[in-house]
Amino acid sequence: MAANATPAKARNVVLVHGLFADGSCWSEVIARLQAAGLNATAVQNPLTTLPEAVASAERVLARQDGPTVLVGHSFSGMIVTEAGVHPNVSALVYVAARAPDAGEDYTALGQDISDAAGDAPGSSSTAMKDVSARRRSCAISRATCRRRRRRCSMRCRSRSTRRCSSGKTTHAAWRSKPSYYAVSTEDRTINPDLERFMAKRMGAKTIEVKASHLSLISQPDEITRLILEAAGQQA
Repeated sequence: MAANATPAKARNVVLVHGLFADGSCWSEVIARLQAAGLNATAVQNPLTTLPEAVASAERVLARQDGPTVLVGHSFSGMIVTEAGVHPNVSALVYVAARAPDAGEDYTALGQDISDAAGDAPGSSSTAMKDVSARRRSCAISRATCRRRRRRCSMRCRSRSTRRCSSGKTTHAAWRSKPSYYAVSTEDRTINPDLERFMAKRMGAKTIEVKASHLSLISQPDEITRLILEAAGQQA
């Protein structure tokens, strides 16, 4: 599969944040990527509609000079999946992220996996059906991080985020680009079994991180190492 291919060596990384957040969520990872000599850019996802979110990522990708690793957390896996077909993208990295196939109903997929897993602890089939539950879950996740890392801004934009999260992708970039996935084993926002299923389906190089949904904040070293690998760099 494409995910097993050796990625082109890249010095550019574009990172996209999920819902109820902004680009500062990536600050710990960005600092480490810059220290490794990479050019790292965080996209400010408008959190309006999926096409507008994809367009914001594409504008940043178009400014990159050479091969670029595209990284997404949580909802922004949808953006990575769609925008990842951009010719500048050399590899994809999903961090506890959605990874739908083209035209797939992600909500239905999540429900199917949760049902098969018996709604195990850490699943999101019931707890994550409304905005307040999502905010509580993220608040729990943030509480596990060090105070200096609590930079993931929480923004309740329920009307726009519902429109954004209900969109469907028209492309599945992971079918043609080398892909990597970081599963959060203690995730309470996306069922870890669903993360494993999506990673296996795409044939991604997969790591498991003992972390909540916000592993990019609580475990930036592990996430950075995976991105460096996707960039063909020594970790």
